[in-house]
Amino acid sequence: MEEGHLPVMTDEVIGTLAPQPGSLQIDATVGGGGHTERILEAASPDGRVLGLDADEAAIARVAQRLARFGDRLVLRRANFRELAAVAPAAGFAAVDGMLFDLGLSSFQLADRERGFGFRTGGPLDMRFDASRGVPASELLATLDADELAALFRRYGEEPAAWRIARAIVAARATAPVRTAEELAALVERVSPGNPRLRRRIHAATRVFQALRIAVNEELDALEAGLAAAVDLLRPGGRLVVLSYHSLEDRIVKRFIAAERRGCTCPPEAPVCVCGRAPRLRLVTRPSLTPSDTEIDANPRARSARLRAAERLAA
Repeated sequence: MEEGHLPVMTDEVIGTLAPQPGSLQIDATVGGGGHTERILEAASPDGRVLGLDADEAAIARVAQRLARFGDRLVLRRANFRELAAVAPAAGFAAVDGMLFDLGLSSFQLADRERGFGFRTGGPLDMRFDASRGVPASELLATLDADELAALFRRYGEEPAAWRIARAIVAARATAPVRTAEELAALVERVSPGNPRLRRRIHAATRVFQALRIAVNEELDALEAGLAAAVDLLRPGGRLVVLSYHSLEDRIVKRFIAAERRGCTCPPEAPVCVCGRAPRLRLVTRPSLTPSDTEIDANPRARSARLRAAERLAA
């Protein structure tokens, strides 16, 4: 494991993914490579892994760190929304396991050029793939107060969304909000919280989450990636997803529930006419969360939730 990077719930991930020798696995979010490494070790001596990441720096870092696995590791710079095309082209048209770890890596949070973290600071970019989309600073400069408030509410579930949005619009009349430090300070000033209550998260956490999700269209990408994953899994193959906030987890939970149900006919229909059969069965019931020991060692793991399902025969 590379210094500074702690993969989340690794034992639980390997236990539910259950990679076997000779199997084909996909890590749709390579990040720091911690999960990828454990999957490759568990699938030794001949199991192979396709690792995806939209972040060019992540791909380069993992290629160097896990070079010892040779051609057992195939890396592609791609967002998991592109799974349906990228996986077959890389020789992974039918796979035995699929992992989505939806959290930011420690390296991204520590990158002062990207503005992912308010503690590290830096320009407000927040794009996983810097060659696509618009940076967060552009959204802050161009959206009106109503649009900003809607964004913070929808993607951050921020209770002070309207107050923060108005403050951003007022501030940019003098000077644009360009850095993570500026935005964090503004949010903390506008929404300081109750001094008598111990705040579990920084005042700006939800706003930063909302901007990152919007910039990278993360929720749309997740829905596309999950749909592709089920198509790529062989019968008996496992889908494992680590999510870190309720918006992601809700999408994953509903997706698995729909694929377990299969039929999409309205309840009042006397017989099924859609012909959709269930494609997944639940592996984790209920979902798994980190142990207290892991949270003490890695506080960023505290919000993680693992859901897993198995592909049924077609």
